[in-house]
Amino acid sequence: MYNKQTRKPKAITWKQFANKGYCAFASLRKEVRIGVLSIATLGVAAQSEAMASTFRMLNPETEEAEDEQEMSEVTISGTMAPLTLLQSARIVSVLTRQDIEQAGVQSINDLFKLATGVDVRQRGGFGIQTDISIDGGIFDQITLLLNGVNISNPQTGHLSADFPVSVNDIERIEILEGAASRVYGGQSFGGAINIVTRHEERRVAEVGVQGGSFGTFEADARLGFSIKNINNRISGGGGRSNGGTDNSDWKKGQLFYQGDYANDLLTLDWQFGFSKKAYGANTFYSAAYPNQYERNERYILSVSAETKGKFHFMPQVYWNRSYDNFELIRDERFGENFHQTDVYGLKAGGFFRWVGGKTALGAELRHEGILSTNLGQELKPEQYVSVRSENNIFYTKQDDRTTVSFNLEHNILLNHWTFSAGLLASMTTSVDHKFRFYPGVDVAYRPNAYWKVFFSYNKGFRLPTFTDLYYKSVTLEGNKGLKPENNHSVQIGGQFHKNGYAGTIRAFYHRGNNMIDWVMYTAEDTYHSAAFQLDNMGVQVEGRFNFDEITGTNAWVKNLTLGYTHIYQKRNDDTNIYKSNYAMEYLRNKFVATLYHKIWNRLTATWNVRLQDRMGNYISSGQLVGYRTFANLDVKLQWTTPHYNLFVQGTNITNNKYYDLGNVPQPGIWIMAGARWKL
Repeated sequence: MYNKQTRKPKAITWKQFANKGYCAFASLRKEVRIGVLSIATLGVAAQSEAMASTFRMLNPETEEAEDEQEMSEVTISGTMAPLTLLQSARIVSVLTRQDIEQAGVQSINDLFKLATGVDVRQRGGFGIQTDISIDGGIFDQITLLLNGVNISNPQTGHLSADFPVSVNDIERIEILEGAASRVYGGQSFGGAINIVTRHEERRVAEVGVQGGSFGTFEADARLGFSIKNINNRISGGGGRSNGGTDNSDWKKGQLFYQGDYANDLLTLDWQFGFSKKAYGANTFYSAAYPNQYERNERYILSVSAETKGKFHFMPQVYWNRSYDNFELIRDERFGENFHQTDVYGLKAGGFFRWVGGKTALGAELRHEGILSTNLGQELKPEQYVSVRSENNIFYTKQDDRTTVSFNLEHNILLNHWTFSAGLLASMTTSVDHKFRFYPGVDVAYRPNAYWKVFFSYNKGFRLPTFTDLYYKSVTLEGNKGLKPENNHSVQIGGQFHKNGYAGTIRAFYHRGNNMIDWVMYTAEDTYHSAAFQLDNMGVQVEGRFNFDEITGTNAWVKNLTLGYTHIYQKRNDDTNIYKSNYAMEYLRNKFVATLYHKIWNRLTATWNVRLQDRMGNYISSGQLVGYRTFANLDVKLQWTTPHYNLFVQGTNITNNKYYDLGNVPQPGIWIMAGARWKL
């Protein structure tokens, strides 16, 4: 499934996690072929000869020399200033386009299951609603980005993973593990995930359809074209399903447009996304109400630019709006909520090179606001706002906050060492109008062409969501007194790559203060939004075998990847808690394995095995029940030609009964078949 990334003369710079508006390929004006970086390689898949040559290039004497060398090296960075793959001291996992095409998954959110350090908790098939977390954290503690634009939802992280793109729109997914607030600001408490869409400049037209179990049907189309110097990509699609379990039917649609323009002075990129979902929410938020229902609608708009020259100036402006309608009892007004959330952002920053290294600086103004029937401060009757498309229903509550942040970073690049240090200063109007500081330092040492060892310390923070602060129902009660979470994140590890073998070992320790969770103190209690001290620590081991490279032949078995994470959690207080809803329901053990091999001619198979051992428990028939350890097997068979692709894939083919979240049963075996044409 995974192939090694190869280096060719004068390849284009790949600027990942560089805090740009589109992160990669946006400055490209030609077709680029890039091999595959697997999750297991975690950024160590450059050829050993390329690695050796990089040592001679870390300290160019002129800017022109460095520019030429950046054009011959892949750039991957978890820092503000882009660093080459070897220079970077942060670890970034990458799922590329080839990984995505070969994986036997049904949705974008299913792709994250292939990442060893990522916990995916779904409330239905096809990732109709998904909580995504990293290193034992929760879904509100990561930043989600689309082409480098922050799309995290301040109402609740439950809705952050509503992407306006499909699996077929994605070029790759980048996963940065560990606190990253000094680069991406608030919410980057435990890491960041960036989805990068495909960026072809030649004319492209694709159509795909698939259907299968539980009355599921999906269709999508993509079109790419250029008008003079403006490149355009438009995609859209939708689907519906019975869902596979009680009250889990869904229907959805999305539309996405991205364009770019470039001249000798700058590159300019813009994107617009729209998504809409409606789905049965069987026991999503309370087992006492199994017949819940939810509707979501989302709009995303952004414009980004980057100038060329000695100082790379990178401004960005963005707007996100989401609508949420939740019914506690389907088709009834009792317990129904309406929410409208708006996020406006303005960023300005850049980086420059000088004899002392690379220096980057930036500033961001981010405003988050909500109108709601449930969340926020009470409005006066004359201030009520009509709920869109509803008669005699008004938003009666409102809240907003503005965050101002400044960040500074410097990178020192030596033959065998990389030193990166930065600082974020952040102030939020809803807290106390005081700036707080979040430092970080990353160090990498490369003793030879095959090994890299690394150490990093970063401090992160996370603002409470509006749901954490205000939500109130018959089963939940928010807490207006919550303070921002704080996290001290330490990571240490090493990487090895040689002759088709690649491996990573990483240990981490995250010390959390003011950690927010929804908890019950007694069996008769409702859930309260509360805070406490909680530490996560663990070890992660990953390995990859590229048999074409190992054997020097066109091997029958192409790739095998293995990954394992063990996490231990410790509370630093003695308050008795009967039931935790999120923070203490972490994956103690996770094992993933992916095998990709040929069968005959153009027919190939991908096998995905995932074993999960989750801590915590859920309430069933009035009793606490622990999560059961389970293993799932998925398989995908496909026939691939340059112009079309035929596939059959099975999810959970062992038909396991399991829960990602308590009392929300996951579908059994799910078979899909489909085709895709390139026109």
